[in-house]
Amino acid sequence: MAVFPWHSRNRNYKAEFASCRLEAVPLEFGDYHPLKPITVTESKTKKVNRKGSTSSTSSSSSSSVVDPLSSVLDGTDPLSMFAATADPAALAAAMDSSRRKRDRDDNSVVGSDFEPWTNKRGEILARYTTTEKLSINLFMGSEKGKAGTATLAMSEKVRTRLEELDDFEEGSQKELLNLTQQDYVNRIEELNQSLKDAWASDQKVKALKIVIQCSKLLSDTSVIQFYPSKFVLITDILDTFGKLVYERIFSMCVDSRSVLPDHFSPENANDTAKETCLNWFFKIASIRELIPRFYVEASILKCNKFLSKTGISECLPRLTCMIRGIGDPLVSVYARAYLCRVGMEVAPHLKETLNKNFFDFLLTFKQIHGDTVQNQLVVQGVELPSYLPLYPPAMDWIFQCISYHAPEALLTEMMERCKKLGNNALLLNSVMSAFRAEFIATRSMDFIGMIKECDESGFPKHLLFRSLGLNLALADPPESDRLQILNEAWKVITKLKNPQDYINCAEVWVEYTCKHFTKREVNTVLADVIKHMTPDRAFEDSYPQLQLIIKKVIAHFHDFSVLFSVEKFLPFLDMFQKESVRVEVCKCIMDAFIKHQQEPTKDPVILNALLHVCKTMHDSVNALTLEDEKRMLSYLINGFIKMVSFGRDFEQQLSFYVESRSMFCNLEPVLVQLIHACVAYCFITIPSLAGIFTRLNLYLHSGQVALANQCLSQADAFFKAAISLVPEVPKMINIDGKMRPSESFLLEFLCNFFSTLLIVPDHPEHGVLFLVRELLNVIQDYTWEDNSDEKIRIYTCVLHLLSAMSQETYLYHIDKVDSNDSLYGGDSKFLAENNKLCETVMAQILEHLKTLAKDEALKRQSSLGLSFFNSILAHGDLRNNKLNQLSVNLWHLAQRHGCADTRTMVKTLEYIKKQSKQPDMTHLTELALRLPLQTRT
Repeated sequence: MAVFPWHSRNRNYKAEFASCRLEAVPLEFGDYHPLKPITVTESKTKKVNRKGSTSSTSSSSSSSVVDPLSSVLDGTDPLSMFAATADPAALAAAMDSSRRKRDRDDNSVVGSDFEPWTNKRGEILARYTTTEKLSINLFMGSEKGKAGTATLAMSEKVRTRLEELDDFEEGSQKELLNLTQQDYVNRIEELNQSLKDAWASDQKVKALKIVIQCSKLLSDTSVIQFYPSKFVLITDILDTFGKLVYERIFSMCVDSRSVLPDHFSPENANDTAKETCLNWFFKIASIRELIPRFYVEASILKCNKFLSKTGISECLPRLTCMIRGIGDPLVSVYARAYLCRVGMEVAPHLKETLNKNFFDFLLTFKQIHGDTVQNQLVVQGVELPSYLPLYPPAMDWIFQCISYHAPEALLTEMMERCKKLGNNALLLNSVMSAFRAEFIATRSMDFIGMIKECDESGFPKHLLFRSLGLNLALADPPESDRLQILNEAWKVITKLKNPQDYINCAEVWVEYTCKHFTKREVNTVLADVIKHMTPDRAFEDSYPQLQLIIKKVIAHFHDFSVLFSVEKFLPFLDMFQKESVRVEVCKCIMDAFIKHQQEPTKDPVILNALLHVCKTMHDSVNALTLEDEKRMLSYLINGFIKMVSFGRDFEQQLSFYVESRSMFCNLEPVLVQLIHACVAYCFITIPSLAGIFTRLNLYLHSGQVALANQCLSQADAFFKAAISLVPEVPKMINIDGKMRPSESFLLEFLCNFFSTLLIVPDHPEHGVLFLVRELLNVIQDYTWEDNSDEKIRIYTCVLHLLSAMSQETYLYHIDKVDSNDSLYGGDSKFLAENNKLCETVMAQILEHLKTLAKDEALKRQSSLGLSFFNSILAHGDLRNNKLNQLSVNLWHLAQRHGCADTRTMVKTLEYIKKQSKQPDMTHLTELALRLPLQTRT
C-alpha cells in the first residue's frame, strides 16, 4: 500500500452536538399523568372438561381502576381480606382493643420525659457492691399434702395450702453462708428461674413460697452496703411474679367468644377470674411477716382491677400505712420506693398516695441519725459517710415520682419541709436530683444558702454542689446571680483535698462556667484543675472526667482562635499522657474544628495548635492500627488541611503543605489530599508510591490540576514525567492479588492522556506539539506483545487527537488557559506539522495491517481495517481523492476474507448514506456507491 496524505475535515461541534440531542416530544397530560390511577385489564379464562375431544375457552375482560393506597381504606388489601374471614365479633373486639390502646398511649399520664426505673437499675448494681460474705435461704420443697388433693373439698384445699405455707416457715429452707457477691447474685437468679419453672409446671404455691422467701431477704441488713443492689435483684423477682399472676387471671377472662379490652372494668371479668384473684389476695394476707406480706401484695397490686374500680386507690393508702410498721429506716425507704414504683405503673394519677409516702418519710427521717441506727453501724463497722449514700437511689426515685408534673406549690412545700429538718443534706441532695432543673435554677441562691447550713458530717457539701451544678447545666439561673453562684461553688470545690472528689465536682461546674462566662473565667477553672490533678499524677486515675471537661469546653467555644488563646488549654491537654486517651481527645478537638469552623484560616495560633493535635493522632498509627481507624484519622487531618488558606501568598501555602507532608507521611489518604492541594511538590511525593499506574494517574491528575490553576510550566513537568514513566510499565501487573496483562490499562491511561493533551498549549521554547512527539516516540519504542493490536489502537487514538488539534476551535477548553487553537490561530505551518504527524501515524497503522495478512491473523486484520475506516470516516476529509481511495481499500480489506461482521458492515453503510444527505456531506453519496457489500456463500 502506498502512503496517503492526511486531510482532517472541518468540524462544527455545536451543530453536531445539537443533531445528537434527543427529540423533544410534547406530552399531553390529559392522557397521562404519573399520579393518575392506573387502569388494569383483568382477563378470566374458563376451560372445559379435559376429557372432551375438543376444548373451548371463554374470556371476559373488565377494566377497573386500582389505587394501591385507597385499597387499604375499602378493605380490598390482602390483610383486610384475610381479617374479613375471621369471626366478626372477635374482629370488632380486636379493633376496639387496638383503638383503645392508641387512645391510652396518646393520653398516657407518664410520658417519655419520665425516667423509668430500668435506667437506674444498672447504675445501682454497679455502684453498690461488697467484698463481705453474704447468706441466703434457699427453698428446698416439701412433699406434705401432695397426695390425694384431687378428692379434697374446697375448704380442705384452702387449709392444705395454708399448711404448705406454714411448712415453708417450719424448716423447708436451707441457709447458705459465706457467699461472695457473685455467688449471691447467681443464687438469686436461680430462684428467679425456679419461680418461672414452678409456675410453668402449675405449682403455684411453690412459686408463692419462693417469692415470700425472696421478700424476707429485704429485711436483712447484715451486709448493709449491698442492700440497694439486693433490693434491685429481689424486686426483679417480685416483678416477674406480679406479671405471671396478672397474665394468669387475665387469660381466664379471654375465650373464643370474647376478648377483654385493655381498659376493662371489673364487670368485664368473669367469676372464675375474680375468684382466682381473691384467692391470691387471701393467700398473701395469710403471710405472717410484715415485709414479705407487703412486698408480695404490692407486686400484684394491678390485679385489683379485676375486683373493683376503687381497689387500687383503696389498697395504696393501706400499703403506705403498713410501711409505718417497718422499724429500720433504710428498709422502710426502699419499701416506699417500691410502692411508688408500682403505683406509677398502675395508677400514676393517684398522687395523694405518693405525697403521703414522702411526708411519712420526712416524719421518720430523724431515725437515720438516731441511736438504733448508730449502734447498728458500730456493729457492722460502717461509718456514717458510707451509710448515708445508701439512701439516694430510693429517695431519688420517691422524689422523682412525686415531682413529676407536680405544681410548683407542692414542690415549694416539699422544699420548705426539707429545709426545716436538721441534718437535711441527704434530703437536699435528693430534691436537687429529682426536681425539675428549671425549679432548682431559679432558686439557686436559696439552695446555696441551704447547702451552707448543712452539717458537713455524713454527707459532704461538695456532693450537694455537684447536684446543683448538674441542674444548672440544664437550666439557666437568673443572670444577676450567675457570678455569685460560681464563686460560692468554687470556694468549696477548690478546698477539696481528695483529687477524685475534686474532679467529680469540678467536671460538672466547668460546663456552667463555659456556658455563662468568658475565656478568662474558663482559664481560671482549667488552671485550678491542673493545680489539683498534677501532684502525684492524680490525673492518671481521672481520665474520663478530664475528657468530659475537654468535650464541654470545645462544645461551647466554636471560635478556635478564642479557644487556643485560653492560656491553660494546651497545658491541660498535656495531662493526657496515656496515648489511647490522648488520641481520643485529639479526635474530639478535630471533629469540633471541622464541624464548626466556617471559614478558611491562617491564624498562626490555630495552625500551630492543630498541627500539634494532628501530629499526635498521626504518630499513634502503627502496624496494628485498623484500617477504619486510619480512615478516621485521615479524614480529620484532611479536614484541617482543607481549612488552611493563605490566600494569594502561595509561598506560605506551599510551606504549610511541605510541613504537613513531613508530619503526616504514614497516612496515604492525607498524602493524596496534599498532592491535590500542592502541585509544586508532587515530584517529591509521587515517586514514593508503589503502584506504577497510581503514579501515572497522579502525574496526569496533578498536571490537570496545575493546568486548571494556570501553572503551565508545572503542568508540562508533570506530563513529561508521565511520558518518561510509560517505558517502565511492566508487561504484567498485580490486580487484587492476581497477575494480569497491563496493556489494556496502559491504553486506558493513554486515551485519557490524549484528551488532556488537546488543550495543553505548546511551550514557546520547544517545537510544535512537542509533548505529542515525545509520547509517540515512547509508544514506538515500547515493547508490545507479539500478538497485540493495542499499539495500533493507540495510534488510531493519536490520529483522533491530531484531527481535533487541526480544528479552528477546539471541543473544550480550560478557563484562562489559551490552547493551541488560540496560540496558532489556524497557522499553515502548524497545520502542516500536524498533517505530517498524521501521515507518520497512518503509515504505522497501514504497515501493521500488512503484517496481519496471515491466515491466523485475518480476523484481526478485518477488525482493525474496519476500525481505521471508521476513523477516517469520522475525522478525515473524504473530498480528498487519495484519502477517499484509501477508505475504499480499507472497506474491501475488511471484507476480503469473509471475516467481517455483515450486520456491522450494513449498519456502517446505512450511516454513510444517511450522512450523505447532510448539506456539507454530499460527497459521501459517491463514496457509498463504491462500497459494495459482499455476501457469504
